[in-house]
Amino acid sequence: MNIVCLDLEGVLVPEIWIAFAERTGIPEFRRTTRDEPDYDRLMHYRIDLLDRHGFRLAQIQEVIGAMRPLIGAEEFLDQLRERTQVLILSDTFDQFSRPLMKKLNWPAIFCNSLEVSPDGRITGYKMRCPQSKLTTVRALQSCGFDTIAAGDSYNDLGMIRASKAGFLFRSTEAIKADNPDIPAFETYDDFLKAIFAAL
Repeated sequence: MNIVCLDLEGVLVPEIWIAFAERTGIPEFRRTTRDEPDYDRLMHYRIDLLDRHGFRLAQIQEVIGAMRPLIGAEEFLDQLRERTQVLILSDTFDQFSRPLMKKLNWPAIFCNSLEVSPDGRITGYKMRCPQSKLTTVRALQSCGFDTIAAGDSYNDLGMIRASKAGFLFRSTEAIKADNPDIPAFETYDDFLKAIFAAL
């Protein structure tokens, strides 16, 4: 039995932190897992930056509430779910994901959680499990699933390489150049055809 494991940001929805950077006018928030392979370092950088500028969770959630899926993402996901099981594996957070899942017709998602103080300040985060995407793919495989995985960032490479088929979607030139053996796609039509061929 097949299951497709997809990254969220950059694949189905815009990057949340880039949208927040655009709303606040602070370019340092644009740094994502496409730029920083060390997720712990990236999140501490973000939390320090939020503290420095006095931002709270509610201000990020306001930006997320106004976001829309990438053009074509809803149709792509609907067509994919007609053919196979789909699970979104994301390093985003429960406190961020719900409005976006509603706009994508409630697909299943596994993500992490933020630690938030009573006054709404983000103080830390809790990973669902170590190396959450790779660990989840391996757990699914241990249950008898054949996984097909896709994403756009450094933190997706583990699950992509561990799967029976793996793809990059709208990734950076640097990541594509470092991983020339992983098929890379820019349009949902080509991406969908590749996944269907792997089922």
